[in-house]
Amino acid sequence: MELGIKYRGITATTQHIDYIKQVMENNPADSRRALSKKLCEAWNWVQPNGTLRDMVCRGFLLELERAGHIKLPPQKCNPQNPFLRRKKPSEVNVDRSFLERKLSEITPLEIVQVRGTAEEKLYNGLIEHYHYLGYCHPVGQHLKYIIYTKKRPIGCISWSSAVRHIQCRDKYIGWRKREREKNLHLMAYNSRFLIMDWIRVPHLASHILGKIVKTVSKDWERIYKHPICYLETFVDTERFLGISYKAANWQYIGVTKGLGKDATTKVPNRSIKAVWGYPLRKDFREYLCK
Repeated sequence: MELGIKYRGITATTQHIDYIKQVMENNPADSRRALSKKLCEAWNWVQPNGTLRDMVCRGFLLELERAGHIKLPPQKCNPQNPFLRRKKPSEVNVDRSFLERKLSEITPLEIVQVRGTAEEKLYNGLIEHYHYLGYCHPVGQHLKYIIYTKKRPIGCISWSSAVRHIQCRDKYIGWRKREREKNLHLMAYNSRFLIMDWIRVPHLASHILGKIVKTVSKDWERIYKHPICYLETFVDTERFLGISYKAANWQYIGVTKGLGKDATTKVPNRSIKAVWGYPLRKDFREYLCK
């Protein structure tokens, strides 16, 4: 029986409660971490690359405890949250001289995946100081790229785990709730796209978008052990028209409601975003709805 508690796509049931209590009774000396690991293994809560969804499980346990359904073992340690202590990326020293050229004069471009490399700090600093949204540490699966011309960085682009629910996108794909929850990891969200203000090259943005879609799924599979078959992004309609995405053959899907994931009313509380999508395979609907 469902308990009316949902956490990260997981709906709590009485079966969950009974099994958790059984595991705690059989392992009274277990820490919260050990309990979470046993539950992940028993329920097969793993990421596509095989890593246990330990943090999701621990968050789920805390929700059940707050609701009074279970009593967790005493907390043995209280480690500092690295996200709370994370410093803003420092400004980086790059060539800020104007670059006004034809696209043919600066190609071929080099688009380098920098997550987990020494160049990641450069990416973080460029986004923090030159993108209007600044830098926000991605949650979940993500990739970061720097775009170079003749070793000079001229832009950045990143991809993150897809947003859990968008009405116009979900209607466009045609999947049901269960299919969405199962296959959402097969999509990626273009979370940041930056071309430096001092770079004046016509058609550069659409050219970058056209190149990146040919490599991002391979990079994703190399790091996360699964491909992606659909890309999405959100364009702030108060700032941009999405012309570069259109020119790169992305498809306009619709608009968001301007509510945000934690909205408690139906009154918009943020700018409306245009939703654009790009399929990486012709049968993406069948692939996502299976």
